[in-house]
Parts: sequence; C-alpha cells; structure tokens
Amino acid sequence: MNFLAHIYLSGDSDLLKIGNFMADGIRGNQFDTYPTEVQNGIFLHRAIDTFTDAHPIFRESTKKLHARYHHYAGVIVDVFYDHFLAKNWSTYSNENLADFIERFYQSLKDNATILSPRTAGFMEVMFRENWLWSYRTIGGIDKILTQMDRRTKNQSQMRTATEELEQFYTEFENEFTLFFEELRAHVLEKQKEFSQL
Repeated sequence: MNFLAHIYLSGDSDLLKIGNFMADGIRGNQFDTYPTEVQNGIFLHRAIDTFTDAHPIFRESTKKLHARYHHYAGVIVDVFYDHFLAKNWSTYSNENLADFIERFYQSLKDNATILSPRTAGFMEVMFRENWLWSYRTIGGIDKILTQMDRRTKNQSQMRTATEELEQFYTEFENEFTLFFEELRAHVLEKQKEFSQL
C-alpha cells in the first residue's frame, strides 16, 4: 500500500499516522528515539507491508505487471490501490477526503520536530503538489509514477504503467476491494495487540 492507505489505516492518532507514513525511511531498529505512538505506527507499517506482499490477491494484481516492470510491479500496484481508495473514499470514511488530507498535512507541520530527515526533506514538495489528493485521478497517478520513475533514472519504466491501469481497470479495482477488506481486518487485530502492550 502507498501513502494514503497507510495513513488511513492508522485510525485517529496523529502520531500513529506519522509513524506509519514515514516508516519506509527508517531502517531496522532506528526508531527508539521516537514517541511510542510513532514507533507503533512504524510497526504497523511493517505489518501492513508484510501482509500485503504475501497476499494472493495482491500477487494476482502484480502478475499483470511482472513481464514489463519486474520487481517494480508491487510498487506500482501499491500506487494503483491508493487510487482506488481515493476514488472510493466515501465507502471507507465519513470524512471528506480533502478534509482528511488537510488534517494530515497540518499534523505534519505541527509535529515537524519529530519527523525523520527523509520525511522533512520532501514535505514541502508534497504539500505544493498535493500528492495525496492527486491519487484520485489517472492523470494524478501518471504524474506520481513518472516522478517515481525519475528516481530510478527511468530504469523502472513506471511512467508507462497507467496503460495497464486503464487496460485492466475493473480487474484491479475488484482486486483492491476484496483485498482491502481483509487488510482492514488484519490492521484491527494489530491495533488490538498494540493496545495490550
């Protein structure tokens, strides 16, 4: 799952959201200086990734991309799934997507002193280009994948992946819908474990 799903799955805690959001840039055990809720967000992020990568429905989605994108297929499906979450937001939340995103951006600003250097480094660009809002449209997804492709020096060819998104759109959306229900249930169990620590 990509940024939007990780934030959404964190529930109502700002610090849990922040930990989940910036977890990719935190290696190994380099998290013990963060507040407990941020640490729990990092743990939750890793649990989500482990569950996702091994899930047969997610793997079914990546199969459509393997021949062309190889080991980048999972990264691309993560972005596709965020698109379907944004597109169908009202199915999963009573809060308007724009308001949800603005609240999260504000929480990053309010907690700037505890952000990882990597997160602090791309925050300004994320706000300016409104990454989370751009997930709603295929055009927005195309822009995100193009930016990601640049970071691989264009070796991944992710910039062309909206071709497959459009080709298999209904299949990807159905796979997301089934998978996301199972992921939400898994996350609820993980959050119960955190509350018992």
